[in-house]
Amino acid sequence: MFVAKSISSEHKDIIHDVSFDYHGTRMATCSSDHTVKVWDLEKGEWHCTASWKTHSGSVWRVTWAHPDFGQVLATCSFDRTAAVWEELSGDVGTKGGSSSNTWIKRTSLVDSRTSVTDVGFAPKHLGLQLATCSEDGIVRIYEAVDVMNLSNWQLQYEFNCNFKLSCLSWNTSRMHPPMIAVGSDEPSPAAGGKVQIYEYSETNRKWQKVEIIYTVTDPVHDVRFAPNMGRSYHLLAIASNDLVILTLKNLRKEGGNAGGPSRFEIRQTGSFDDHQSVVWRVSWNITGTILASSGDDGAVRLWKANYLDSWKCIAVLQSETYASDIEKTAFLAPSIASTPTPGSYR
Repeated sequence: MFVAKSISSEHKDIIHDVSFDYHGTRMATCSSDHTVKVWDLEKGEWHCTASWKTHSGSVWRVTWAHPDFGQVLATCSFDRTAAVWEELSGDVGTKGGSSSNTWIKRTSLVDSRTSVTDVGFAPKHLGLQLATCSEDGIVRIYEAVDVMNLSNWQLQYEFNCNFKLSCLSWNTSRMHPPMIAVGSDEPSPAAGGKVQIYEYSETNRKWQKVEIIYTVTDPVHDVRFAPNMGRSYHLLAIASNDLVILTLKNLRKEGGNAGGPSRFEIRQTGSFDDHQSVVWRVSWNITGTILASSGDDGAVRLWKANYLDSWKCIAVLQSETYASDIEKTAFLAPSIASTPTPGSYR
């Protein structure tokens, strides 16, 4: 039984992203009010333990690094920068709702000339790396020179995807070369497939495009690889006008070209319009078996596959206030702006 519970965020503008840490006991939120808030779960209640201004523009995304690297956050913003923040260890676990914890900006990444739309830490086995994407279509990958000193980050790679970027996701599989999926919220259908897959080639020492998902032509607001727990294929969730779930099966062994780029058999295992509106965010549980999606209908929906690999909605979480508003409008989908704010939560 899933129960929806509301908390007062006290953000003064739209919340664009919510991110849980590895253990699910800490949460970070970011907003157009230029601030980030950190929340700690204590006795079943969420308490805001830190709040600070991070950027001079709307903060689109916030994400946690693996706890092996400490309490580290990354943010990205309309102000064309990304930033890395570290919590002073002595202040962790402060009780109450006051802003007691101290977060220090360790670095500001200023290479982009346009809005930085997403940021993501690499899987732990790749070390402390951070990928960013921006509206100019460029993905940049940075690495901490010394994990004990997060003030020094070096730009290791950058590649141009040749379309406006809105989101990215690392593949977490240890059995596959480093791989990143990127998505675009470019509204024009003439731009073709809105999701591309890139893979790092150890031979050429560069990132190269290996797949384009041509079946997804609507604007994409989020992409997320599922944690790979021994599967022979990869799962990719895409948030667009609908929720799309894809499987990517590596054909490299069958092709016999072990030294070349990967090629995949791509199959769409699900496409769902249950939100009856734009889908903004998707997120997997730690085992990659349950998918959560959120949309403009004000609901979070949980999805799970059965033994036949058929995906079904197993739960809907919605606040009572929003549900009553939906009933008043006879379940009509809310109007969608022609140029939605990236990653908006309604």
